[in-house]
Amino acid sequence: MMETSGGPYLNIAAVASPVGVARLLQVAFGCTTFSLVAHHGGFSAAYGAFCMFVWCFCFAVTIFITTCEFTRLHSCMSISWGNFTAAFAMLATLMSVTAAVIYPLYFVQFDCHPISCKVRDFRIAASVFAGLLFIAYVVEVFLTRAKPGQVTNYMATVSGLLKIVQAFVACIIFGALVNDSQYSNYVATQWCVAVYSFCFVMTVVVVAFSVTGRTAMLRCPFERVVVIYTFMAILMYVSAAVIWPVFCFDSKYGSPWRPFQCSQGKCPWDSQLVIAIFTYVNLVLYIVDLAYSQRIRFVSHP
Repeated sequence: MMETSGGPYLNIAAVASPVGVARLLQVAFGCTTFSLVAHHGGFSAAYGAFCMFVWCFCFAVTIFITTCEFTRLHSCMSISWGNFTAAFAMLATLMSVTAAVIYPLYFVQFDCHPISCKVRDFRIAASVFAGLLFIAYVVEVFLTRAKPGQVTNYMATVSGLLKIVQAFVACIIFGALVNDSQYSNYVATQWCVAVYSFCFVMTVVVVAFSVTGRTAMLRCPFERVVVIYTFMAILMYVSAAVIWPVFCFDSKYGSPWRPFQCSQGKCPWDSQLVIAIFTYVNLVLYIVDLAYSQRIRFVSHP
């Protein structure tokens, strides 16, 4: 005789709750976006491949999350499910907004030449659904974020969400570094690269500990470790925020103005400017992170 007292195996709230509806919309918008592009919109070069990767990756992981919650399979996994879903929602938001900007910027035009009007229409439609996909992920982040005074998963707090943004910004910096930024010209700029790399790795470690639910393994309280690391990251980023512009834009070491002979898309000065801008962006993010890290309350396992 079968036991029926354990409750239903399917979790209807996984698709009927506001968060569940947002995820269903993400699946629908994501599938529609990459289908339009693959069917007739088309994509090419690294920018197009990146956009397709983002849409397919987000679609696949969202399907996985929705399926696990609907079937309650996530309860069998040895990870902090709440931290995992919060981290992915923030990551998907950043990736989808990047793709929603890049695709129309490089592939959408209002003239039918040299492409056909049909291709143009498909690309415009794909851009619209890419924007809707971004909005759907923003809604999930808004719904699942930690409320003031609430005891919740670390990745759902402002500090946890900022960790994902910091890592994402660091990836933008790395992309500019490898694009002929000439960072190897001076020891000082190599120090800046070391700062970006160290802070990125430590941020990923913090996220990994949270998602895997291994924060209890640390000898010190996890929130204290986060605060200490964030303070160190601020000091290191302050040094990079001072050193990088001096050794790239001061007339003694570099050029304060964009050289006229620089070609579009292959100019070291452009990469150096991008790195300088996002260095300050990450510095501000770490400062805000430190302000919020001192008053967070979270649980290691949901």
